[in-house]
Amino acid sequence: MNTLIQYEEAIAKYYRDLNIKALPIIAWDFYHEFLEKKNSILLDLNKFKNIAEKNKWEKENWDLDQRLKEEVIVLTDAKLEIVFVSHNMIKMNGYKESEVLGKSPKFFHGLETCQQTSREIREAIQNQLPFEKTVINYKKTGETYLCLIKGYPIFNIKGKLTHFIAYEKAA
Repeated sequence: MNTLIQYEEAIAKYYRDLNIKALPIIAWDFYHEFLEKKNSILLDLNKFKNIAEKNKWEKENWDLDQRLKEEVIVLTDAKLEIVFVSHNMIKMNGYKESEVLGKSPKFFHGLETCQQTSREIREAIQNQLPFEKTVINYKKTGETYLCLIKGYPIFNIKGKLTHFIAYEKAA
């Protein structure tokens, strides 16, 4: 019995001597959420940089760190098929990346989407020009939302159009 008491005392001394700063358990939820968001942003940045390197884009200041915190990024190839969406797409409209890859951004349109605005976006894309428009898009649930879209063509180092990038946020 004497050995058990000595063992317990040694364990207690060990933990007392550790220099650990404890956080209240309630803080772990916030910390976990913070880490998940940081990890998602880092994964998105890596995916985006890989696409940029593979397609030899002209170097530009994308300011992606800040944009990934506040906006959804949708990247299409020159044929307007979605090749990348940022992790926060699911928060805006309920769709996961795997559900939209390979589809056209028209996938988010519906009956209430303004045809004139869609036509103006299509003309800007055909003319390889930037655009900024607010459209009515549809969430996965079928609910509508106003979406502010800032779209830009992306060119490779030879000046050839390779992709379009759109920064989107609920208006």
